[in-house]
Amino acid sequence: MSLGYKFRDFFLPRKNILKEVGIKPGFHVLDYGCGPEGYIIPTAELVGKLGKIYALDIHPLAIQMVQNIASKKQLTNVKTICSDCKTGLPDNSVDVVLLYDILHDLSDPNRILEELHRVLKPNGILSLSDHHMKENEILSKVTNRGLFRLSRKGKKTYSFLKEK
Repeated sequence: MSLGYKFRDFFLPRKNILKEVGIKPGFHVLDYGCGPEGYIIPTAELVGKLGKIYALDIHPLAIQMVQNIASKKQLTNVKTICSDCKTGLPDNSVDVVLLYDILHDLSDPNRILEELHRVLKPNGILSLSDHHMKENEILSKVTNRGLFRLSRKGKKTYSFLKEK
């Protein structure tokens, strides 16, 4: 699996995908469903030392791998969260949420989207990509409850802004 990630990252660097989002130094980013590593290092480069990365996953092994990477790379601004929904973060505390290749797999997407809406700052960005779903499925699932509105469609991601 690790070899597959290296192959993927060679042809489609994670940093190129993150550039579509507009992450800036000092941002607080929640990587929801972070998996074993994917976006942690390039996100850390973009947010810099003043930024913060929250890496959340339901799988303890994924969390352990992220912790190992953060330790090895001396990324002191990475905090891991092992959870199936609740982040434990304060209201309006996150600039960007990354929700990549997981929406299709969520057992209760509405509950997750409510939690992401809660933690995002006003005008916070939900950056979403899910190659398992068609565009109309993504748009309807994310916007149907009035929590988010489509802001921009990039080459690889959809950017939604927090409503209300």
